This record gives sequence, C-alpha cells and structure tokens, in this order.
Amino acid sequence: SKVIDYCKYHKDNPPEEIQKPLKSTNLIECGVSEWDAEYVNIEQEVLFELILAANYLDIKSLLDLTCAKVASMIKGKNTEEIRKQFN
Repeated sequence: SKVIDYCKYHKDNPPEEIQKPLKSTNLIECGVSEWDAEYVNIEQEVLFELILAANYLDIKSLLDLTCAKVASMIKGKNTEEIRKQFN
C-alpha cells in the first residue's frame, strides 16, 4: 500500500528531479518535497522492500527517491559506521 500511496499522491503532482550527487544528508535540500521526505522516513527494512518494489514495477521516480534516501544514510559516514547502519 506504500507504493499505491506514492502513485496516488504523484498522479497529479509529479515529483521534482532529485539533485545528484546529493549535496546534503537532508533530502529536502536536494530537491525532494516534504511529502516525499516524510514518505521515506521509515524503517530500513521497509525502505529496502520499497526499493525492490519500485524496481520490479519500474517506477523510476520512486526508485530514485528510495535510493536517494539510502545514499543520504551513507553520506559522510566512514566504513565502520556504514557497516553498523546496514549490518
């Protein structure tokens, strides 16, 4: 239902292009709307399931958003911090 929520919201409200590379760990500063930033403010396991769903269903904007969220979680961290974050 998270994927359906995303599609319903963006049906009449196309998402902005996300700036790459990310210039900040704050997605809003990278061109992501507040709604989208809140949408991906979820548990890591759910986020990874969303990435798989977006890829399988070929929803490019959702795949970009979810991957940008993961990138923001990695940005500025060293190897050990990344390992701890993602097990």
